[in-house]
Amino acid sequence: MKTKIARGLIYLLLLLMTALAVLNQVSINTHAAERMINVKAPSIKAARWLNSAPLDNQAMLGKVYVVEFWTYGCYNCRNVEPYVKKWHARYRQQGFEVIAVHSPEFAHEADIDKVSAYLQRNAIAYPVAIDNDFAIWNRYSNRYWPAMYLVDKQGMIRYYHFGEGRYDATEAMIRKLLQE
Repeated sequence: MKTKIARGLIYLLLLLMTALAVLNQVSINTHAAERMINVKAPSIKAARWLNSAPLDNQAMLGKVYVVEFWTYGCYNCRNVEPYVKKWHARYRQQGFEVIAVHSPEFAHEADIDKVSAYLQRNAIAYPVAIDNDFAIWNRYSNRYWPAMYLVDKQGMIRYYHFGEGRYDATEAMIRKLLQE
């Protein structure tokens, strides 16, 4: 009986330690993202672009833009996609742009032909940087699919969101930055 209790306590202790480690990692990642607010947006340079000639931060000055990290095989990314497409259509004439950074989660997602076919099949018209080497991902210290970083007209990150949701808050920030 004492052995069962001891094993149960050990199991509970391991479970608690795992939970604390996960919470600590989430806290570290959140703090890293918070350091990104009101700092110059890292470079969006990529060797390969779809739907656009190559872009860089200098070309984006004077525009509000979102850097959206995604991959076509990600369920959550596909759920965010209609909102990003809507914002692109609604605010593009006001100086808003979407820079989708395709960073593959799995090896098959690195196939540029498959990415291109996905864009055509899903009527995605905004610029897509191919980030198979995770260079842009690493410059942003990103860790999530999907992830969005809103950049103001001066090239400063002003807002970020990881995962699905907060669509109203994100759109409100787009409108705010366009009015500045």
